[in-house]
Amino acid sequence: MKKLLVYLKGYEKETVLAPLFKMLEALFELFVPLVMAAVIDVGIGGHDRGYVIRMCLVLIALGVIGLACSITAQYFAAKAATGFSTVLRRELFAHIHSLSLSFFNTQPVGKLVTRVTNDTEAVNEMFSGVLVRLFKNIVKIIGYAVVMLSINVKLAGYSFLLLPVIGVLTFVFRHLSRQAYRITRNKITDINTFLSENISGMKLIQIFTREKEKYDQFEEKSMGLFKAGFREVMIFAIFRPVIYFLSIVALVIIIGRGGSLVLGGAISIGTLYIFINYISSFFDPIQELAEQFGTLQSSLASAEKMFQILDVKPEIVNPSHPVDVKVDGKIEFKNVWFAYEKDEYILKDVSFTINPGEKVAFVGATGAGKSSILNLIGRYFDIQKGEILIDGVNIKDIETDVLRGAIGQVQQDVFLFTGDIKSNISLRNENITLDEIKAAAKYVNADSFISKMPGGYDEPVTERG
Repeated sequence: MKKLLVYLKGYEKETVLAPLFKMLEALFELFVPLVMAAVIDVGIGGHDRGYVIRMCLVLIALGVIGLACSITAQYFAAKAATGFSTVLRRELFAHIHSLSLSFFNTQPVGKLVTRVTNDTEAVNEMFSGVLVRLFKNIVKIIGYAVVMLSINVKLAGYSFLLLPVIGVLTFVFRHLSRQAYRITRNKITDINTFLSENISGMKLIQIFTREKEKYDQFEEKSMGLFKAGFREVMIFAIFRPVIYFLSIVALVIIIGRGGSLVLGGAISIGTLYIFINYISSFFDPIQELAEQFGTLQSSLASAEKMFQILDVKPEIVNPSHPVDVKVDGKIEFKNVWFAYEKDEYILKDVSFTINPGEKVAFVGATGAGKSSILNLIGRYFDIQKGEILIDGVNIKDIETDVLRGAIGQVQQDVFLFTGDIKSNISLRNENITLDEIKAAAKYVNADSFISKMPGGYDEPVTERG
């Protein structure tokens, strides 16, 4: 929770005012039954029409003030929550971009998408709704109890008879709902991961006609999510009616015992009305409180998963004192040892020199390390032993932006980002002009077919074209 509070910086005022106005709304709601009791005892009982009218105006005023407090609370809560989640989502996305390629070799894309989207929304819901209503419900429960005890301790005692039962039910509900929610979130992550992998590999699936097998796998995962979601819904479906039934039992106790006190002249009808109204409303915040604690814990679980990503440190870090080098192009490998996994070396004691202007081809079987050498030159991975030098400077002493900016790469697989043609050529680098984009396209003989498109360089494209 402490880590989350850091992201509320700049929204301190909204974070304080949202629960404050929600608590004020709860306090005004507490006054309504008291005013109604006065109307019954004094206005109706005393046949005082003027008093009834005045109290009706008071009720309208309380309703207007309560409405204003509710709207204000939601405004501040929404502002703080959306601002908070935007900052968190932005930092999470930027942090993922900063991580080394080795991280992405072990993390499914669907899982990362879930962290940036679903989990940030879960935390947003916690701040925008759960925490604000949590304060309101606590104030209502305490307020109901204090007012009932101040009016009639004996009758209040009868009202609280079922509280131990409710406490046990709430504890069990919180435990079961937390488990069910976590299972559901994990199932959603599994489906997102499965979909991401299979949509990306659709060509391979169709080449080997594995559509039916993949559908069966999806059906299995989908049914897993269905069962988890159904279990979660059923826990709520049982808990809510049980609490409602207990509220009816408590109401019967109050009416039975309170009715005897009214008939005996110990309390007024207005006082009995207060207890009937309070006991009818008393169980709602208790029920909501239990559900909110469950949602709160689940949102914190989502936050924990996000911070597991944010706590990952990039393996490739820039030097604290980088060497200012103007890259000429001499590449040296000196006794280089490299492994993706510990001690499973792809390259063993590799040494070679490529001078500026030379053309060199690496030829070998699949898995021999050809692509690995190119990745090491751009320092997308760090070697375990040896040195890689560019113009006599160890690449670990050169800023990665400078190093990679001096390397031109043509990938085996072309990947297009959603946007237009010119943004894919420039990769949204605003320093690259349209003339430079066109010149680059002409150089690789792409200008001829780009110019024939209806939008030219502004022609919209989507992922993979």
